[in-house]
Amino acid sequence: MTELSSAQIQEIRTAVLGAAAKVPGALIGLGALFIVLGMIGVLGQTMFSFVSINVLGIFLFAGGVLQAAHAMKSHGWKSVGVQLALAVLYIAAAIFTWAFPIPALEAITLWLAAIFFVTGVLRLISAFQHRHFREWLWLVLSSAISILMGVLIMNGYPASSLWLPGLLIAIELLLQGWTLLFMGLAARSLTK
Repeated sequence: MTELSSAQIQEIRTAVLGAAAKVPGALIGLGALFIVLGMIGVLGQTMFSFVSINVLGIFLFAGGVLQAAHAMKSHGWKSVGVQLALAVLYIAAAIFTWAFPIPALEAITLWLAAIFFVTGVLRLISAFQHRHFREWLWLVLSSAISILMGVLIMNGYPASSLWLPGLLIAIELLLQGWTLLFMGLAARSLTK
């Protein structure tokens, strides 16, 4: 087995990081911002849940308006009526989300519980299909954690609806922040 030279390692790292290697400061700054937002979210989970549901409402409303604008400009297209109906549904969902944030959070929490449970079951099936590989136990562990998360969410429902969506978003921001920070630090080491 041959060892790689430092120039070859540098070339591989540059290829892996791609364009990120050109802006390490931006990655580091964005990573730090995400980490700070994630920490705020962990500390204020309920507030983060309500902010998130309002942002979801904004995206639903914007999607509905854009869909309606697209449908209005699409003369002669057979599914203009369908596009307009979808636009109305998006806008109605946005208004419902803003007018009734707690039921909207409860619906999202039920959806999250279902997603965790179903993905856990599917991973478990996949694990048994791949049991001839040594690493299949990692799939079993991953599926058990997902199923457990779904059960725990349902066990705390509906009270968990107020804090769980915010906590999960905060955890995602923390993970993404640390990922960007370490990518930025790796990219910075390439430029030195």
